Amino acid sequence: MSQGRLTELSLMILAWVIVATFYVLASLGAQGHLPDRLGVFLTSIIAISLAMHVCIRFLAPNSSQVLLPIATLLNGVGYVEIARWNPQAAGFQALWFLISAAALVVTLIVVRRVRDLDRYRYLTLMAAVGLLLLPLVPHIGQTFGGARLWVYIGPISFQPVEIAKILLVFFFASYFAANRELLSTPTQRIGRRQIVPLKVLLPILFAWGFSMAILGAENDIGFALLLFALFMSMLWVTTGLKTYVALGMGLFVGGIYVAARFFSQVHLRVTDWLNPWAACSMQGVHQTCQLAWGQYALATGGITGTGLGLGPLWTGRIADLTSDMIFAALGEELGFLGIILIVCLFAAFVGQGFHIAQRATSDYVRLAATGLTALMGFQAFFIMAGVLRVLPFTGITLPFVAYGGSSLFANYLVVALLLRISDENSLDRRGGEIVAVKFKKP
Repeated sequence: MSQGRLTELSLMILAWVIVATFYVLASLGAQGHLPDRLGVFLTSIIAISLAMHVCIRFLAPNSSQVLLPIATLLNGVGYVEIARWNPQAAGFQALWFLISAAALVVTLIVVRRVRDLDRYRYLTLMAAVGLLLLPLVPHIGQTFGGARLWVYIGPISFQPVEIAKILLVFFFASYFAANRELLSTPTQRIGRRQIVPLKVLLPILFAWGFSMAILGAENDIGFALLLFALFMSMLWVTTGLKTYVALGMGLFVGGIYVAARFFSQVHLRVTDWLNPWAACSMQGVHQTCQLAWGQYALATGGITGTGLGLGPLWTGRIADLTSDMIFAALGEELGFLGIILIVCLFAAFVGQGFHIAQRATSDYVRLAATGLTALMGFQAFFIMAGVLRVLPFTGITLPFVAYGGSSLFANYLVVALLLRISDENSLDRRGGEIVAVKFKKP
């Protein structure tokens, strides 16, 4: 796999061709001529992604060859749609693509073995909690769209929750790996049934309470749902006990019910989910019209879409189009087939991530890879399901696709960490084969 990484390079070239074609078609459809800076665009995306490919070849030569091409294609398709509706935001997104690529390379240089991070269990927890609380600091944290997630330090603004969720993955992986037997062995009897000791259930109660605390303090239903789903999925993978899943779902549903009654942001999200048209005046661009306009946009797209650059009927009216609702814009211009393409790309990413987790040689690394993959999968699912009204709309970003520097930065950190785990798995298995051959009896 290390000889040139030709599979990765071939898939990267395919991604470049698809993104360049989409970029040209979007410009032709919207403006009637070729993009003015087509050469700059192609040179930039090829140079940055090719640089990542070359660095991976030297820093993680035995890692997966699928993750980076998928990320590049999703990133490119999202950039085309962002440039279509907000050229200024597209410029910032291109800058963040460069910064994220650099972060990927730095992560591969600094993190030589993921299993070494196990020793920093509580340090990662403290850092994650600190980042989560940072938006609540007066004069630094700012409220946007009803949620208090942003931090402004001088001219720099970012969402610390994007980094905090990755740190929490490593804390959960370390905690569950160290307490696997205790969490999965029922030793306390109630009647005729044996259950896990009640004190072992404290982590679940803590996760539930922490999710609700974040939800209440920062009005962020999206992160609360993501955090709790991540925790429960990793707990289930660790123990295999369905009892935890049932208990966790009960606690979360109960918490959401209480939050919907006492927190206005949650109540508004649920109301819009049940009937988005009732909350929309249909007289202009309003935050509450997001879902209503999104439904019309998806219906207009049909099976094949209106065509790139030819879908201004509904998408032009949607608030936060290039961030929260970019999936609706893609649905109108690329249609059902375009949505299937995006879903299949995320499914391939998640499948490859779980394959990497299965090949891990230690519980900690296996759980870390599972958590990172689940994080990406849940985030994509929640926002796509929200736009399609399968679930209440959460307002989190679609990984790699939506506009957002903090999100893009965190997404490429996840790619880098999965690449490192993949490379580590290959080296460990190769070392095991060598040892087995060396000590094989004649």
